[in-house]
Amino acid sequence: MGKRVTKRDPARKLGVQAARLAADNRSEDIVVLDLRGVSSITNYFVICTGSSDRQMRAVADEICRHGESIGQKVWKVAGMDSDGWILLDFVDVVVHIFDEAHRKFYDLELIWGSAPRVKWQLKRHESTPRT
Repeated sequence: MGKRVTKRDPARKLGVQAARLAADNRSEDIVVLDLRGVSSITNYFVICTGSSDRQMRAVADEICRHGESIGQKVWKVAGMDSDGWILLDFVDVVVHIFDEAHRKFYDLELIWGSAPRVKWQLKRHESTPRT
């Protein structure tokens, strides 16, 4: 069962833009995993590491605003009032914003190791659209 990769996939676009927004807001070690054909949970995971609770919340807010601006409202948010892990569930895209300790502990990349990684970095001549 092959999966078709298309840049017109709205979930892929949201995942890529979430990764770019996380990078713009100084998150580190950003990964987008393509879970189509690997899991029935969601189509894409975006995983990143934040430097502080405040910075992590700022990243989450920015991603939620962007999702809303393109008609993809976040369905569920968890962890905004706790330390270490914020989860944004857009149904087809789930964004995980970890602090370093929680990222190492949960090690989602190991758990979902068979999922291909999506290239999300901009080419030098492109710029990230702001919301």
